[in-house]
Amino acid sequence: MISSLRGTVLSASGGTAVLEVGGVGFAVQLTPDHVLSLRIGEEAFIHTSMVVREDSLQLFGFVDREQLDVFELLTGVTGVGPKSAIGVLSVLSPDQIADAVAADDDAPFRKVSGIGPKTAKLIVVSLTGKLVATRRAVPAVASVRTPSSVSDSVLIALVGLGWPEKVAAEALADVVAETDEPLRDTVPALLRLTLSRLGPAAQGAR
Repeated sequence: MISSLRGTVLSASGGTAVLEVGGVGFAVQLTPDHVLSLRIGEEAFIHTSMVVREDSLQLFGFVDREQLDVFELLTGVTGVGPKSAIGVLSVLSPDQIADAVAADDDAPFRKVSGIGPKTAKLIVVSLTGKLVATRRAVPAVASVRTPSSVSDSVLIALVGLGWPEKVAAEALADVVAETDEPLRDTVPALLRLTLSRLGPAAQGAR
């Protein structure tokens, strides 16, 4: 099995790159972002997974071991072939996949070309407990000084009420920046103030 390649990039376009290793050119299928990161004539190191079938032998490449591990988990899901798995990784990072699975949310997977509703749900069910979800701050409220647990709770509540996450996060950030500290430290108070801010724009935001 070929688990990695280090060689000179001969070509890189679409979803495929060719690496020359010891005089042999290896075609490797990659995510579009990975292809764009390569430079023809320069050396590259790629983690690979070799998929062997009766009528073909294909190499799929990854920027790191984490991507490779997620790819192999995805291909273990019924109905998800290697091309669909690389398609998922082209749209979602390993962290985003882990977060979606932890939240029992199959919506991100349904956005991937070739992944239908049933397969998306099966991915979530099959990968549950096999990935580690991460917590990342919402960019729009990254500078908020209020405790993350309070702002996070308010943001979740707003999204649950039907507000788009970006709109809710921006309004929350504005409210926190303009509000005295005591009122920022409790969920009910901060939620009430943010809803007041969102109120006039409700019709246009939905």
